Amino acid sequence: MRAKILLAFLAIYIIWGSTYLFIRFGVETLPPFMMAGARFIVAGSVLYGWNRWRGMPAPTMLQWRSATIIGALLLLVGNGGVTWAEQMIPSGVTALLISTSPIWFVVLDWIWFGAARPTGKVVAGLTMGLAGVVWLIGPDRILHGGGFPLSGILVLMLATFSWAAGSLYSRRASLPSSPFMATAIEMVGGGALLLAVSALTGEPWRLDPSTVALKSLVAVGYLVVFGSLVGFTAYVWLLRVVSPARVSTYAFVNPVIAVFLGWTLGGEEFTARMGLAALVIVGGVVLIVMRPAGKKQEIR
Repeated sequence: MRAKILLAFLAIYIIWGSTYLFIRFGVETLPPFMMAGARFIVAGSVLYGWNRWRGMPAPTMLQWRSATIIGALLLLVGNGGVTWAEQMIPSGVTALLISTSPIWFVVLDWIWFGAARPTGKVVAGLTMGLAGVVWLIGPDRILHGGGFPLSGILVLMLATFSWAAGSLYSRRASLPSSPFMATAIEMVGGGALLLAVSALTGEPWRLDPSTVALKSLVAVGYLVVFGSLVGFTAYVWLLRVVSPARVSTYAFVNPVIAVFLGWTLGGEEFTARMGLAALVIVGGVVLIVMRPAGKKQEIR
């Protein structure tokens, strides 16, 4: 079990740290909601077919309803908001704003679901991790706004809240016992909603196929295989076996991974400040992860 948990955390730490870059590549020539919807419909359909081929029973209507609600919170508002906002907000700043999601995890789990009040160590870890991300991006850009559209920032804030709420709801919702089947129908439900929003906003009729770059198509392929089939499945499984606060630490680590990949693969600058900020972020993660887990809640 420890080995599986470690591999799952590595998946959401490293793979999801790279998805900001690939989402940016995708929306350069593809409409955001169409791209996100196609990504999750394809991944969810493949995973659903694989589960049924292995003999798993078809989900009930109640399970489909729960999965669609989760898909709306996680994928339509959460991931869809990030994808839409990255048309105007740089990926590094996006990672900074998304890093506030662990705060929502802890607060909502405490207020809505009766979890234990956050301890001083957890609060210190959240504060330390967020401070490290702020330092990583650069306080000057935050204080002076950097010319980032307010609409994009507000959508990202809504996305973090919705992602945390959907993640916590999924721990108590009526879903298939197999996390793989649960992941599949969540992606199908969320992907269908994203495509519906794409159609309602007129994206299909504004798209000129001749302008779609190969880089964007490759990015979508990467997001389907690694971001969705591997990363999202690992995330859904982790929500069943460890505390939400521990799972949410990916939001602190992803910006570090994004900076490292930009330095090694994209020729971007890596400074001493970035290295020290990374140490602060990891320190905050350790404070949260090492806290006593307490009594586990029963998963139904």
